[in-house]
Amino acid sequence: MKKILFVVVFVLGVFNTSSLLAQDLLKSQDLSTLKVDYLSDADIAKIKGQLQTNNITIEQAEPMALAKGMSATEFAKLKTRLAANSPAGAALKKEGTEKKVALREQEIYTNNKVKDTLNTLVFGSELFDNPTLNFEPDLKLATPVNYVLGPGDELQVSVYGIQEFNASIPVSVEGKVSIQYVGQIAVSGLTIEAATQKIRGAIARVYSTVASGQSQVGVSLSRIRTIKVTLIGSKQPGNYSVSSLATVYNALYLGGGPSKNGSYRNIELIRNNKVYRNIDIYRFLVNGNQSDNVGLKDNDVIRIPAYTKRVTIEGEVKRPGIFELKAGESFSDLLRFSSGFTDVAYTASVNVLQKTSKEFKVKDVKSNEFSTYKPLAGDVFKVTKILNRFENRIKIEGAVFRPDTYSYYSGMRISDLVAQADGLKEDAYKNRARIVRLKSDLTTEIVNVDLGKALAGDAMANLSLQKEDIVTVYSILDFKEDYTISIDGEVKKPGTYDYFDKLSLNDVIVQAGGLTGAASKRVEIARMMKSELEDVNYPNRVELFDFEISTDSNEQLKNFQLQPFDVINIRRVAVYEKPQQVSVKGAVNFTGKYALVQKKEKIYDIIQRAGGLSSLADPNGVKIKRPIQAKQIEDLENINLNLGKKDSIQNKLENKLKEEVHFATIPVDWKSILKKPASTSNVTLLPGDEIDVSFLSESVKVTGNVLLTSEIPYERGRGFAYYLDAVGGTDAKAWRKKAYVIYPNGKAAVTGHFLFWRSYPKVLPGSQIIVPEKPETKKMSTGEWVSIGSVISSLALLIVTAFK
Repeated sequence: MKKILFVVVFVLGVFNTSSLLAQDLLKSQDLSTLKVDYLSDADIAKIKGQLQTNNITIEQAEPMALAKGMSATEFAKLKTRLAANSPAGAALKKEGTEKKVALREQEIYTNNKVKDTLNTLVFGSELFDNPTLNFEPDLKLATPVNYVLGPGDELQVSVYGIQEFNASIPVSVEGKVSIQYVGQIAVSGLTIEAATQKIRGAIARVYSTVASGQSQVGVSLSRIRTIKVTLIGSKQPGNYSVSSLATVYNALYLGGGPSKNGSYRNIELIRNNKVYRNIDIYRFLVNGNQSDNVGLKDNDVIRIPAYTKRVTIEGEVKRPGIFELKAGESFSDLLRFSSGFTDVAYTASVNVLQKTSKEFKVKDVKSNEFSTYKPLAGDVFKVTKILNRFENRIKIEGAVFRPDTYSYYSGMRISDLVAQADGLKEDAYKNRARIVRLKSDLTTEIVNVDLGKALAGDAMANLSLQKEDIVTVYSILDFKEDYTISIDGEVKKPGTYDYFDKLSLNDVIVQAGGLTGAASKRVEIARMMKSELEDVNYPNRVELFDFEISTDSNEQLKNFQLQPFDVINIRRVAVYEKPQQVSVKGAVNFTGKYALVQKKEKIYDIIQRAGGLSSLADPNGVKIKRPIQAKQIEDLENINLNLGKKDSIQNKLENKLKEEVHFATIPVDWKSILKKPASTSNVTLLPGDEIDVSFLSESVKVTGNVLLTSEIPYERGRGFAYYLDAVGGTDAKAWRKKAYVIYPNGKAAVTGHFLFWRSYPKVLPGSQIIVPEKPETKKMSTGEWVSIGSVISSLALLIVTAFK
């Protein structure tokens, strides 16, 4: 009890504190305990008055409130409450509420229905679940001339001509319209056409120009009255207010259609306590007949009784589902409702699952009984597919002009089928044809036919065929081996080509695009030899033909005849090389491309030809970028994988290598080359190499896991640590002992270690210092420590036991 009393007192204290703070928001020194949710509308109004008295906005008060301890979340709530409390906020809130109500009313009128997902298979239910099919009357059309007026309608009466009059006149509850100077005219129960004539006659008695024809009278319907109808047995039964132009289907749609057990074929329209019309929706769904879609009148009742008979049809019909049948309707009617059989339906009979008073039973309805069989309530009809077999199919394939499937007839022979396929092709093999025959037990057998004798009229060879036979006529091309020849060397399109009879060397050279400019006169042809002896140690298995050809033309005087599987090799001239080039860029006097004059052209020679290094060049920044093929990169990665785990520095170097677009960087010690041009530092160039001479930089770039990535001015004599300190030092993830330097020529130097001492690499102008990230180390779990302790204890016990 004491605890409950304490809680109550505490809550009341919070409320009171918040109220007191709200009363003087600007003068209070501590707003940390203010809770906007506990403020009443009166408190919010007081805060608003304080702001207006001090002539400040809520935005101007924000820094003051936050400085006094009010949280940003609470201030946001306060700002929202103040905006909602303003006249504009209240108006918007009211407008939003009114819009929601209006939308809800519109939804109730036009789309207030419950979709019965359990009843979607019932034929006709989709009519009332489709929002685009609501049967609403089009109020923008001209009023029908047979429209009957009643209380609630409004007429637009106009007199135009010499005399003028215009007024919108409602039809009173007594069924009359009151026209100024004319009086009351009874129009209820009249059609719009009859009412127009009556009003025109009454006006003519007052307006003389109307009687003389100098003025005209116009009467139209400006507003249509609303009538009340009642729905019974629908998904949403009740009273509905609809337009007086509404029809039965429109009202059924508003009520969501028939309920779960409601009838679609015996709906009653009750008018003046009598059944005015029986409505069958199937007339509209099946035939498009809208004769039942009659207009409604005030106080009409639409009664939907429970269905009497429903049956289900499933399987191979175009519209499977649950259908309602009337007394006397047959299976043919049900088939018509379901749009008939599909193209693959088995139509000889239909299986029916019926219910008796105790159990189920099955019945087969034959096709001649479709029009006489009267389905019972609850019947389930199953329409299956036709069998996947043929009653008269036979097939021929292979070397005939029209291989295909044909119709079989009794007494058909092999010659008849060949004739039906337009005869044999020229390459047909006539000594044997094959028939794959289906036996009575559905296993297969092979029957061979002498096709030549069968077509020559031999009755014994001209076998009789059976349905489902598959006749295969072989081609002599099926037995022929595919022969090829190969050509390699100095032709434009070396490769393997098909061999044909009488194929010559000239034919193959032309087919291969002709000789290249580097082709020599020497040609070598290797030919496979066959040995009649079954001796695996037969010495000569290949025969060589070595001779000279003319390189001036692709047509050789000695047109050598080739044989299958010959291998041709056109030799290259001993000295034939196109000039190769390297490029020079950066801080040299003459950049550009330079030809390699010698096979072992050195970097020193090319730079000298480029005018030497310019005055802005960095002698420590000379490097060679050498193209590296994709295969070489793959080999490099495979080697690294075989080496096992790589450290962070190796990963960094490899990533930098890959960033240079398949170029390998070769550092060059230019100063060493100048001292001794014959040294190994004077690298031999290869075609495609790119010599890059860096411009002198007077800064050192520091990147990686440092507090500030920056470039620091180079100072002679300053070491590694100086530049790290200049960028604020390393961050928490830095691996300082693995820091390294990349020099302007691309060479890298890592931090050295000896016992507890570290030797950092020398820093030169233009260098880049990189501090890698320390790899994450997995801490041992408690279970792993326990396992290690158990192992140590076991070893200690074994040692003690061994020395006892």
